Amino acid sequence: MTIGARLKEERLKIGLNQTDLAKECGISKNTQLAYEKGERSPDAEYFVKASKLGLDMLYVVFGVRQPIEAVTTEEADILRFYRALSPSDQESVHRMVFAMYIASTANKSN
Repeated sequence: MTIGARLKEERLKIGLNQTDLAKECGISKNTQLAYEKGERSPDAEYFVKASKLGLDMLYVVFGVRQPIEAVTTEEADILRFYRALSPSDQESVHRMVFAMYIASTANKSN
């Protein structure tokens, strides 16, 4: 699998379309598309921004997943509850948590 294919896989995993990921990483949608097609290579700044959004950049570049930290009981409960939800409710939860994450990262950088 290519870097571009893994980048697309990670983007889809966190639920972003090309336009939204491009905006968050400070590039155009066409540049994002070129990255995913393997026509261009992302720079370090892109990797940092994408990583902060939750993309596993070690996997994107090297095809190796980052080790997952041990999950607390509370985190396991949240996952169990999430899995019991309907797909539309899961999407709502995902959007809400992502919005909270973006807001908290913006607050930390100010």
